[in-house]
Order: sequence, then C-alpha cells, then structure tokens
Amino acid sequence: MPTETPIDLTDLFEEHRALLTGVAYRMLGRAADAEDVVQDAWLRWTADDRGDVREPRAYLVRITTRLSLDRLRQAQSRRESYVGPWLPEPIVTDYGPAVPDTAERALLSDSVSLAVLVVLESLSPLERAVFVLREAFGFPFAEIATALDRSEAAVRQLAGRARKHVDEGRPRYDVDPVQRRDLTERFLTAAASGDLEGLLALLAPDARLVGDSGGKSKAPLRIMETADKICRFLVAVAEGADETFGYRFAEVNGGPALIALVGDRVDSVFQVDVRDGRIACVYVQRNPDKLQGLALG
Repeated sequence: MPTETPIDLTDLFEEHRALLTGVAYRMLGRAADAEDVVQDAWLRWTADDRGDVREPRAYLVRITTRLSLDRLRQAQSRRESYVGPWLPEPIVTDYGPAVPDTAERALLSDSVSLAVLVVLESLSPLERAVFVLREAFGFPFAEIATALDRSEAAVRQLAGRARKHVDEGRPRYDVDPVQRRDLTERFLTAAASGDLEGLLALLAPDARLVGDSGGKSKAPLRIMETADKICRFLVAVAEGADETFGYRFAEVNGGPALIALVGDRVDSVFQVDVRDGRIACVYVQRNPDKLQGLALG
C-alpha cells in the first residue's frame, strides 16, 4: 500500500477535528484542555507513517480518548483543592447549518449542557469515556472496547453504571427552549435592575445558585440555596455593578445564556435550569481562566 503524503494526513485529521474536539471537551469540561489534547493527537498522528491505518476515524478517536483519560485523571486530583464549586468552561454551541437534523442537534446540546457535564464529574474516568462515546456520539460497544482496551462486556457494564448515575443526577424535567429563553431574558431584566420582587417571582422557592470563581473573582464559595438568599445576592451584585457593564445573549453549552461584558471582555456567564415554569438553578461562571477563550463571534 502506498504511503500517504503529509497533505493526505492533514486532510484526514482536519476532517475529524470537530469530532475529536467534541469528545475531548465532554471528557474534560475545558475547551483549552480539549484543544491541547487534540494537538497532542495531531502530533501522534503525524509522528509515524499512517498509511496502514484502515479506519482513521476510529484510530483518531482512540488516541484522543486515551489522551483525555490521562489528562482527566490528573485534573481530578487538582480539582480536590479547587476553590469553591467547579463548573465546566463555557463554549458557544451555535451549530448552525452544519447540524440541521433536530434529533442530532438535541443530542449534541444535551450532552454538552452544564447540568450533564456537572454530573459527569461524579463518574470514574472510564465511565465518563464510555458515556461520552456511547451516548453523545453513538459509537458501538465493540469500537469503544477497542479504544479503551477493555472487553465489550466490561464496556457494557461501565455504560450501564454511567447511565444510571447520570439519570439519577441530572434534572428530570423537559423544558421548552422558547420558555427557557423567555425566563432567561426576564431573569436578566430583573437582575440587572435589582428588581427583588421580579426575581422572587421567577425563581422556585428551593432554587440553587452555583458560582465558579476558582478563587480569582467574586462569587459565592458555596452553593447558595433558597430563592430569597439568591435574589438578595443578585440585587447586591446589581447595585455594585459598574456602569460600563453590557449584556448580550448567546447559545452556550446547548442553551440560552446571558453574558456580562466589560468592554470587550467577558466578565461572567449566567445560565439557568427551569422546572415547572420557574428557575430551579442559576449557574454563574466567573473564573477568568475559563472565560478568556469564549468565542462570541
């Protein structure tokens, strides 16, 4: 078989780059780490002659998954000393015409949602890898077994445990995207104006606020509970907000988000989970390390 030229290797890799980045991000929860993994996968892909690789897609996913597993194990030990709650790094997910199928778009959006990614943190690295490859991208068990160097039976067991944990930990309610967008917009209006009564009307009594600062900006260092405490906190934030603050909406992690800007710099990202027509959880990302790469277009 003739050896492929470097341009052939480049074209093959670029053809699968989006898939590899998607796998790595869902494994790690950080776009920057995902990009590093994909770059490492590229270096391994081009290090030797790959003319004998019959299935480049499977081969590249295998490399990316194993690199992600190594990095995830390292990251989990570092997160034990993380300051305050941990949230994934937000990414813009406006798939556009590249993903026209409604079912596929819904699956991709769900697998990258903050609620699901937070639950994935409770899985073992192997469980997380199996869940991502199977549930988000539909890889067959046999292919996942090869990627992880495990038996197919073992992979099926890992998949069952992962699915059970995710089902138990994720929100158990469906939300109309239009309603979620509407509540997000009303939440912004009330929060930005310091409207305590307006906020109380939007939040469920047992609502939670999860803020991620990494100890590098102002945010609650513990999960805040009850609508009253959350609303008073948000009103205090609004009262102390700089007049240069601006706001815009974007699709982030598969759902509507409001983004607070200081000039061109992203200061915070707010997202909400909705239950029975009211806001059940507010996510606030304020760690500057996780916001500097947010591409708003």
